[in-house]
Amino acid sequence: MALLAVVTLVTGCATSETLNVAPQAAAPDKFAAIVVDASNGRTLYQAYATAPRYPASLTKMMTLYLTFEAMQQGRVAKTTFIPVSENARSQPPSKLGFKRGEQIELDAAIRALATKSANDVAVAVGEYLGGSEEGFARQMTAKARQLGMTSTVFRNASGLPDAQQRTTARDMAVLGMALRKHFPQHYYYFSATDFNFRGKRIRGHNDLLGRVNGVDGIKTGYIRASGFNIVTSVQADGRKLVIVVMGGDTARKRNAQVEEMIVRYMPQAAGGSLASQMFTPAPAATALAAPLPAPAAPGMPMPVDTSATIQQGDAPVPMGEIQ
Repeated sequence: MALLAVVTLVTGCATSETLNVAPQAAAPDKFAAIVVDASNGRTLYQAYATAPRYPASLTKMMTLYLTFEAMQQGRVAKTTFIPVSENARSQPPSKLGFKRGEQIELDAAIRALATKSANDVAVAVGEYLGGSEEGFARQMTAKARQLGMTSTVFRNASGLPDAQQRTTARDMAVLGMALRKHFPQHYYYFSATDFNFRGKRIRGHNDLLGRVNGVDGIKTGYIRASGFNIVTSVQADGRKLVIVVMGGDTARKRNAQVEEMIVRYMPQAAGGSLASQMFTPAPAATALAAPLPAPAAPGMPMPVDTSATIQQGDAPVPMGEIQ
């Protein structure tokens, strides 16, 4: 009750609305969700979490993962200038917009990817790091396998429509947690609500940041085929969740679902060290007294994939697989 009061106080009317939101109208071939206790990898809720979905701009999380890795390896620095090719310039919005022959400093490129979700910048970074966007996409897919993302295939660096580019809510949770685990020094990029570029303030798309208590990242995404997607990290009172919602009808409804999940599942999260516990091999079984109940009225109606209902003996979803 105390947690509910805190969240309600912080989010005001928006949180009140989440307790009575309309049923999820997105088609089952779009909707998917998972709530993971980020301290130990235990799944607290899932619906269609392993069903194939289009990642949209959640793709840029992997583009940034490989960017941070290149920085760690000394192949690039924040001051490296990335050329913007004609192919990159031609990408549809969201984009920054460049003139022919222009470049962008890597630090600004990272901010543009994490905050603005700029497609022209994603392609430019992919071409620079991978030799071509196609080559970079192969590196992205290979890295996904290494991280334990078993059902993800990347075909481009931006998340723009491609019928062969697929992921799952589970895999996006793995990637979101891997970014914090492996690159904590760069995670602040995902917390930004805006950034300055060429004297202009450019606002981001993640309306949960700065509005919902404890939310500290990380990425939104949308294409028509995917609906409205989000990966959200939230920390409060020593408890940590990663929440993935895919296939929302609108950004507002998607955000309302995330807020409801925070209120509902944060009390079930364990405390502990994210760094020491999250990626350690899980025990063979997790002792749950009973399957978690479906959300009850008058709470948010969340579709339940009966084939994915958490049963006694389920091991934590992804943590032991991540290298």
